[in-house]
Amino acid sequence: MGKGNIKSNKPLVGIIMGSDSDMPVMKQAVDFLEQHGVAIECTIVSAHRTPKRMFDYAQQAHLRGMKVIIAGAGGAAHLPGMVASLTPLPVIGVPVKSSNSIDGWDSVLSILQMPNGVPVATVALNAAKNAGILALQILGTSDNLRLKQMIAYKMNLEKEVMEKVKKITKK
Repeated sequence: MGKGNIKSNKPLVGIIMGSDSDMPVMKQAVDFLEQHGVAIECTIVSAHRTPKRMFDYAQQAHLRGMKVIIAGAGGAAHLPGMVASLTPLPVIGVPVKSSNSIDGWDSVLSILQMPNGVPVATVALNAAKNAGILALQILGTSDNLRLKQMIAYKMNLEKEVMEKVKKITKK
């Protein structure tokens, strides 16, 4: 398989996208997981332009020690579903509103409407951070450190909201 920029440091989460134009959205997942010390790899795997690379990536990810794949795609958005059909790993799909998109609905529906037997966990349009959060939650089911990180993250969310409540109440 042509490696592209795939790292060899045993990533737990693969973050793939159909085009480099998806990177501004997918960077949210990269940043979240890196902030939590999760080993990732991030690369381009196009379902339509590099189908052999997609097949190889999806079929080999679990053999390389990965636990979750996050796949972002715009337009027809076939990447998450096709990868899910080829891997035993959970796949989280990120619909991306791209330049050729129909307000993002084409991407959302393409990723969301998977047939029985080939699930893709789908987050909201352009919500790659949620994909990163979900990946960390999945890792947390078998890794106590990741579970503790999720608990701390959720507690921090509550803290942030309560600080906003205090701010608004004072006004």
